[in-house]
Amino acid sequence: MNSQLGHIAFNGCEDITVNGVTVRASGDSPNTDGIHVQQSVNIVIINTSIRTGDDCISIGPGTQNLWIEHMACGPGHGISIGSLGKDLEEPGVENVTVKDVVLSGTQNGVRIKTWARESNGYVRGVLFEEALMINVNNPIIIDQDYCPHNLNCPNQGSGVKISGVKYRNIRGTSASKVAVTFNCSPNAPCQDIRMENVELTYLNQLAQASCSHAEGSSSGVVYPQSCL
Repeated sequence: MNSQLGHIAFNGCEDITVNGVTVRASGDSPNTDGIHVQQSVNIVIINTSIRTGDDCISIGPGTQNLWIEHMACGPGHGISIGSLGKDLEEPGVENVTVKDVVLSGTQNGVRIKTWARESNGYVRGVLFEEALMINVNNPIIIDQDYCPHNLNCPNQGSGVKISGVKYRNIRGTSASKVAVTFNCSPNAPCQDIRMENVELTYLNQLAQASCSHAEGSSSGVVYPQSCL
């Protein structure tokens, strides 16, 4: 409760299970991630409730085989892979499953975020499944143009390669008109992005989707209409 910075962090860990953990911090408390994972393998996070001022769960470089299931998030910045690609030489993120989650009043829903600078990092093999969004500002977002304060990365494209990301059975409400954003890198376009049965609305209307440098496909019922 009310950590001055992140609450729980796993760095260089293996074979960890987090079950039944509650994290509480004010929605306006800065940098108070609920759970952060990096450089770690075979991590399971289940049955958690996280309210915080930053990411409920943040997933950093070198994370492999991460399973997140049955989690409530909000307030906070959502579930974020990244930010990645800050360094040129950086381990990638692979085999991440996020399943049966509820995000309420968060800044983002499920997000992948990378720095707009050169990097050999990557994200691949990600499944976001069975997610309920309740008044979430950016329910589905890939942002490869992260450049805080416009320092050391203006006018650059991210080198992080994002591929094999699937969004399945995601529904709910967006707090902004653009509910789906795939803002991928011109240097390393997103590949094999798949959407299956996604239904997001904005003020009881159809929301919108925005794509840039993103390649993929959609199937089943997909609203807003896919721009892949």
